[in-house]
Amino acid sequence: MKREIIITSDGSTTIHLPEWNEQYHSKHGAIQEAYHVFIKNGLDCFKNKSKISILEIGFGTGLNCFITYLEAQQKKLQIDYTGIEAYPVKQEEIEKLNYVIALKVENEQQVFDKMHLLSWNEQHQLSTNFSLIKKEQFFEDINEINKFDLIYFDAFAARVQPELWTENMFNKMYKALKQNGILVTYSAKGSVRRAMQEVGFIVERLPGPPGKREMLRAKKSYVKP
Repeated sequence: MKREIIITSDGSTTIHLPEWNEQYHSKHGAIQEAYHVFIKNGLDCFKNKSKISILEIGFGTGLNCFITYLEAQQKKLQIDYTGIEAYPVKQEEIEKLNYVIALKVENEQQVFDKMHLLSWNEQHQLSTNFSLIKKEQFFEDINEINKFDLIYFDAFAARVQPELWTENMFNKMYKALKQNGILVTYSAKGSVRRAMQEVGFIVERLPGPPGKREMLRAKKSYVKP
């Protein structure tokens, strides 16, 4: 499948798949979307918790991981980050992404590079307060139980990969979360919200990032029998 590096509306890059008319991040602003969905409405919900375990569904370009790392350094958070990706992005594509420059954190270029060069399926320390394990596996094979405080659900849209937005998938996410854990996603589709509710999540609609009216945040409020 053909892949192109494109510039989004906030000046940051993403990968575009013409055959699907789909991007790894919003064409309305990759960095803006990532901060709005995953930091403002996800990580910032844990302001009173110093140690946070995060699962990302769709490690992709590493943007969400990188901005979470930057937040951890700024706010002195201890983060254990797990990124799942079935089809890792090629290194030559990573080298064309401009996130370090767009975020004005040139002093962290080495960290961004290291994130992508680290071996898969092993835990590594990016810093004293940020560990990362990248797992090369299909999302359907996730089977963790009560392990994560927060899930970044950043899979390709249901329009192109509907099998990733089903009750079966969200049941796996529900089980993977700790009590009172949350899942955030850019999607606001009614079918996605209903699938989340069916497996036990309490779901709220929130204002979306640029280019989207709404997004979803789901909370695991109780343990199912």
